[in-house]
Parts: sequence; C-alpha cells; structure tokens
Amino acid sequence: MQLFPAVKNTKEKSPLREALLPLIPSVQKTFIFSLFVNLLVLAPSMYMMEVYDRVLNSRNNRTLLMLTILVIFLYLLLEALEWVRSQVMHDAGMQLDKGLREQVFGAVVSARLSNLPFSGANAFRDLKSIREFLPSRAMLAIIDAPLALLILVILFLMSPALGWFALAGAVVQFAIGFLNERRTREPLIAATRSSNSAQSYAEEVIRNAQVIESMGMLGNIHKRWMVRQQEFLMHQAIASDHAGTNAALSKLVQSLLSSLLLGMGCWLMLKGALFGSGMIVGSILGGRVLAPLVQIIGSWRQVEDTLEASKRLNALLREFPLPEKKMSLPPPEGFLLVEGVVAGAPRTQIPILKGISFRIPSAGSLAIVGPSASGKTTLARLLVGIWPAIQGKVRLDGNDIYQWDKEELGQYIGYLPQNVELFEGTIAENVARFDVPDPVKVKEACRMVGLDEFIEGLPEKYETQIGDDGSFLSGGERQRVALARAVYGMPKFVVLDEPNASLDEAGDIALTNTMKTLRAQGATVIVITHRMNILGLMEHILVLVDGQIQRFGTTQEILAAKQASAHEAQKQAPQPQRS
Repeated sequence: MQLFPAVKNTKEKSPLREALLPLIPSVQKTFIFSLFVNLLVLAPSMYMMEVYDRVLNSRNNRTLLMLTILVIFLYLLLEALEWVRSQVMHDAGMQLDKGLREQVFGAVVSARLSNLPFSGANAFRDLKSIREFLPSRAMLAIIDAPLALLILVILFLMSPALGWFALAGAVVQFAIGFLNERRTREPLIAATRSSNSAQSYAEEVIRNAQVIESMGMLGNIHKRWMVRQQEFLMHQAIASDHAGTNAALSKLVQSLLSSLLLGMGCWLMLKGALFGSGMIVGSILGGRVLAPLVQIIGSWRQVEDTLEASKRLNALLREFPLPEKKMSLPPPEGFLLVEGVVAGAPRTQIPILKGISFRIPSAGSLAIVGPSASGKTTLARLLVGIWPAIQGKVRLDGNDIYQWDKEELGQYIGYLPQNVELFEGTIAENVARFDVPDPVKVKEACRMVGLDEFIEGLPEKYETQIGDDGSFLSGGERQRVALARAVYGMPKFVVLDEPNASLDEAGDIALTNTMKTLRAQGATVIVITHRMNILGLMEHILVLVDGQIQRFGTTQEILAAKQASAHEAQKQAPQPQRS
C-alpha cells in the first residue's frame, strides 16, 4: 500500500514527495528494527513451549530459572527496540516538519494573497497529521507488513497446508481492508470537508465577536454554525460505524485463524505430517501474519486522514511553491513607472483597473483620488507588488516590482493598507516589522507619526503588548502604529491607503508632518485619500474613475481644472425665478 498516493505521478514535480525522499534511510532502519521486534514478539510463546516441553518433563528448577531470566531479557530488549524504532520515526517526522514548515507557511501566505477561501490553520493541521502519522502504530504496522510474507514462507516450509490456510486468512483480511477503504473513504472526505468549513466559520465568527454580541446575533450565528457541525458529525458517525464494524470483523478473523491453525496443526501432527510443537508454532506464526493487517484496519481512520492530508498539502505546495532566489538588485531610488496595467483580484480575469499608465520621478509624490470602488486599493496593491497584473507592468527603478524578491525589497518599501493589520507583540516589534528593533529608528518613526507622547505615558512604554491585531489599542492608535511601521527606517518608496481614515485632528497634523518629513528625506510617496487637506502636499494628482484614469497632472493643474468645472457647473445651473 502506498502511503502517499498524491505523489504517485513522478513526472509532475511533487514537493511532498521531495520532502519524503530524505526519510528513506529512517524507514530502512525502522524495517531492520522491526525484523528483530517481530522475532522477539514470539519470545513469550517460545518460553511457554520450553516450559511445557523441558521443565515439566525434567522438573529442573535451574532450567526454569535460566529460561525465565532469558525471557525477561528478551522482554526488555523487545521494549527497547520498540522505543528505538518509534523514536527513529518520530525523528523522521520532525525532519519532515523542518523541511516543509517554511514552504507551508509561505504557501499559506501566498494563498491568502491570491484571494483563496482558505484557512491557513487547515494546512498546518495537515502537516501535523502527516508528522504524527510517521511514528504511529499504523505506520509501524505498514512497515511490518512485508515481514508477514517472511512468516508466511516459514509456514509453507513447515507445512503447505498451514501456509495455504494462513494465506487464505490474509486474503480475507485484505478483502476486509479493501471493503473498509471503499466504505469509509467518502464519509471521511465529507467529514473532513465539513469539519474545515465549520472551523473556518467559527474563526470568522470569533473575529467579529463585538458585532455579534452588540446586536444579539449569537443565536442565529450559532444555528448556522451548527448546520456545518451537524453535517460533520453525521459523516463522521457513518465513517466510524463502518470502520468499527470492519475492525471488529478483522479481529474476529484473526482470532478464528489462530484457533483454526492450532486445530489444523493438531490434525497434521496426528497424521505425522508435523513435528510435536509445530501446531503451537503454526498457530503463533499465523497470528503474526495477520497482525499488521489487523493493526492497519483498526487504525484506518488515521490512515485515511493522512492520505487526504497529504493530497491537500501536496496540492497547496505545488500551487504555491517557494519563490526561487533571484539575483540581487541595487536599492531602489523610487522612480515609479506604470505601463498599461490591466488588473483585478487574483484568480479572476474580471478587470478592475483598465489600462493604467503614469510615471512618478524619484522623490516625487502622488495623490490618488476617486469615488468608492474605482480601483484605488487595487492600484495600491499593485504598486507594492502584492497583486500581479493581468497585462502591463508596474516598475520601480525599471524592475518589475511583483517579481522583485520581497525579502530584499521590503526594507525599502513602506505600506499602510486600508484595513490596518497589526500582530500580537510589543509596539516596538510591530513598528520594527518584527526584525530586531533598532531603538533609535523605532522612536524616530513613532515621533514622526505623533505617537511618542502616548507611548511614553504607558507603564512599559515601547515594550507594551498590543494584543491580537492590536486589540488593546483604539482605532486611531492602531492606525498610527501601522503608519510608524510604514515609515520605519525611512524607506525610499511609501504607499499609504487612506492613512487618515481613523485619525483625529491631532492625528491629521501628525500625518501632515510625516508627509513633509518623507518628502524632505527624498522618499517617493503615494497617498490614496478622500480628504482634501493632503492634496496640497502632493506634486501630482491622479483621478481614478471606474478603473480608468480620468485626469492626471500636477496638483495645480488638477485643482485648477476642478475649480473651473465647478464654476462652469454653477453658471449652467438654473437660477431661481423671482416672483
């Protein structure tokens, strides 16, 4: 049986298969240990036979003592080998985790950026399932399975009749396993799908707990969650019923075979076709032939879960591989060139931006304005290389910013998204982008955005924990921390999407000072805003309407044109008639 059927096609690159190949030496070691374990498992039966054959006939206490010491030693050796082979597979699981964790984490982030309806926790659970399966009893039983063939050969050498009888039992066990797989596969897949859906819905509900509590939505939300949960429980119950029935049937076949082999051995011994203790040995060996299959069938739910987890994880890693390390580029100066960009949300061909072209020189500034749903946030995501373009390019200093190595470029980019995203940690860690915080740069960034006085008033100052997503801060404070993060280290290219959406008057003043400082330091600044007070700080204005550039020019030109349009509209408006 192949453990990971998702990687059967070796012609197509399989990240999971590549991660599993280095584990082959660990499996080989475990197989060798399993050979000795399977031999030592026979020690109690052999001890019983020797006691009956030797001790009871000779009535020799010394023989009994020596046999007892020997069997105790073999017991200790058996447990030691069991621990060693389990530890070898545990280390293999940790090796797999180490080899894949970075790739899985990157794939989860890429999937999120690609707008996939996907819970990252599911991918990490899949990796955990595979890692924990490697040292499990089911996996060890799979490794033991080839040894059952060796035992079967021994039975055939003892007596062809015993061999054929044990083989028939193995065929019956295999049929039970096949039936088990057919009956449980679909319910288990459906149960996993429903479980992931219920889990994702619960995570979404928790994120919106304030809305649910304030408007009394808990009962209705709970009902919707229970629909998903009940579906999961129903499929799980069906799969468990099938698996339990087949596991019981498998154990019954094993018990019957051991007893029937004992009876057949006795019959063969009476006919003189088998040596004296052969009937007991045959019964014991027959049980060992079926033991791995019984163990696998009894653990089939774990086996099936791991198979499905490997398929999902392999598909994710194949869809979102780690980006190849690109040639290093010199630090950008901030020259922005947008060439005929047509773009929309990832994984869709519906364009939001339709043929956008403009350029901003190094150390220049641009305000992007326009009505809601005109594509401003989409344009911001393209400018910092988060989303790809369907057509056209966004170039920074002549280089495609989407293809630029983000680990290398990130230190020169400042970005404030429309929906502020902070992380659990201290203020200093969030501002320093979770690199080792430079106290001077952290304080300078917080001073620029007017956050320094607030922080100095906190008991732990810059080491204050802000909670999950900055939950301990107000909306304005969260936005200022995110703004400080964007300007940390004085980047050369800064894109701010609605930076004053949650700011009060003092925050607006601090934002104005931040913009002036960035301009003075030679940064290229792009600001998306609905407020007019920032426009005077910008050199250029781009008016975006329905995904297209309606106007683009210097601030003086655009504002003058706007005033002229407003004056013309006022002249053409009908005058009230005098009575």
